[in-house]
Amino acid sequence: MQYMSTIRSMFRGAILTAGTALVLASSLPAQVAGYGDKQMGPANEKPSVTSKISISQHLNQSIPLNAVFTDETGKQVALSSYFGQKPAILALVYYQCPMLCSEELNGLTGALQMVDEKPGRDFNVIVVSIDPSEGPDLAAAKKRTYLKRYGHPESANGWHFLTGTQPNIDALTQAVGFGYTKIPGPDGKLTQYAHASTIQIVTPLGKIAQYYMGVEYSPKDLRLGLAEASDNRIGSPVDNILTYCYHYDPGTNKHSLIIARIVQLGGLVTVLTLGGFMYLMFRADAKRDKQPQVSLQRPATKVNG
Repeated sequence: MQYMSTIRSMFRGAILTAGTALVLASSLPAQVAGYGDKQMGPANEKPSVTSKISISQHLNQSIPLNAVFTDETGKQVALSSYFGQKPAILALVYYQCPMLCSEELNGLTGALQMVDEKPGRDFNVIVVSIDPSEGPDLAAAKKRTYLKRYGHPESANGWHFLTGTQPNIDALTQAVGFGYTKIPGPDGKLTQYAHASTIQIVTPLGKIAQYYMGVEYSPKDLRLGLAEASDNRIGSPVDNILTYCYHYDPGTNKHSLIIARIVQLGGLVTVLTLGGFMYLMFRADAKRDKQPQVSLQRPATKVNG
């Protein structure tokens, strides 16, 4: 029992270490962005790229329900077709994102696996690409991936992966307060996007009810947010600690936000901590086994008859 208590303490400490690394990564954009880039200024100066990345929490603001997008089947749909009766979880990503978007959708899917409410029945999941060059084929591939990951194929009608034109993307991102910027590749063709990670809960009337930052989401918070949004109630602002996505492209020899490396460092610290603990426990057990056994049996007492 003492071992189990110690193991739990070690797990909590290791997870806290990894979490601290993530928060540290998200709170140091000015110091780590653009390292090695000629555009980088003094350490306390915000780089030009990250100055365009922001999440402004536009609670109680309507999203553009008349904006038309293309769904994963190639059908033209207005956002209004997903509202009226159910709330929705909205995620702004791009499907060829090399880093953060997959982590965001993985975190969302993992959280949804632990809530009783189901997409299609109780709410919709709406994923919209911010890259106008992406089309239905990419959207369909992403839907297959995350529907399989979620593990409930019967909920397919509740998952919507959309692509659209720049004007409609702009209308949606501006309504949400989603600030991002393009990063051209070395050949001028491959475009990446620097952006922060967040999901939004939207009421059945199409108003933004809640923001959740980062790439890991509490199932309890999601359940509460969906319940409040179902009643068209608006939540409160959350701490705006951003998790950034900005990829390093060796072709341009420009560095980016190093959040991925710091998160990896947090994971490495977790593994090393748990590995070190297991090594110490095995070593202690081995030493104890080598010690001579002490008999606890009392010597027989001679009784005079």
